[in-house]
Amino acid sequence: MGRIDLIDNRWVDLVFEGKNQAFGAYALRKDTGKRNLKALILTVATIVAIMLLVAAKVAIENQLASRVAITDDVELSKLAQKKETKVERKEPVKIEMEKQVVEKVKSSVKFTAPEIKKDNEVNPEDEIKSQDDLSKTNTAIGSFGVKGNDEEGGEVLKAQQVAVDEAPKEEETKVFDVVEQMPSFPGGDAALMKFLSEHIKYPVVAEENGIQGRVIATFVVERDGSITDVKVIKSVDPSLDKEAIRVLKSMPKWIPGKQNGSAVRVKYTVPVTFRLQ
Repeated sequence: MGRIDLIDNRWVDLVFEGKNQAFGAYALRKDTGKRNLKALILTVATIVAIMLLVAAKVAIENQLASRVAITDDVELSKLAQKKETKVERKEPVKIEMEKQVVEKVKSSVKFTAPEIKKDNEVNPEDEIKSQDDLSKTNTAIGSFGVKGNDEEGGEVLKAQQVAVDEAPKEEETKVFDVVEQMPSFPGGDAALMKFLSEHIKYPVVAEENGIQGRVIATFVVERDGSITDVKVIKSVDPSLDKEAIRVLKSMPKWIPGKQNGSAVRVKYTVPVTFRLQ
């Protein structure tokens, strides 16, 4: 059998040789090659167009995914910058007792509280005075043994409290919004984003209904780095909110925040993005 050429129409002339070529069948078969060529070109063009559309769709999805990742990184960096606000250190509060100047002092005998000690450890000045000794003297009993300068109008000296420097102490239960050293995820923001992306399980209900979005949640980083009080402050869908809370509670211990060199409880905000592929 010879080679079949769908474009070459010489076979038509052979078939219709000596016949009425004005008949419609001759014209119809004469144009068969042109129709086959047009059909072939149209088929190839359609296949190429479909391939280009698929490639364009994949490129657009990859670009959108990269933009979402960049947006999340930018949001985390903005949150970190916002949290790293400079906090002024409070100076210790100095408490001073008012000093009393006494010009007239009355003589007094030091009162010694009973205390059991060995004889060789007792200071003669601290020996307890007997009732006979106290009854024989008109000197007042005070906190010190003092020789005064005015027995009638003088005052008996009393012990005064010494000035004390006291630094303010934050309550262990107080939650700070901003501290000198903010808490951080082990490895930084990049490690946090990786942990969230690897541990999020897209809820089946949300996936079937095409629900996606960004859940904003807050939690408290305790003094030991553990995570407590996880709450959603911007909801998208109950199923996505529940999954975001579950993932945040499963995080490992953070590096706790510090204020005045001590670990404190700090409130932190994190966006959790849910996006269908």
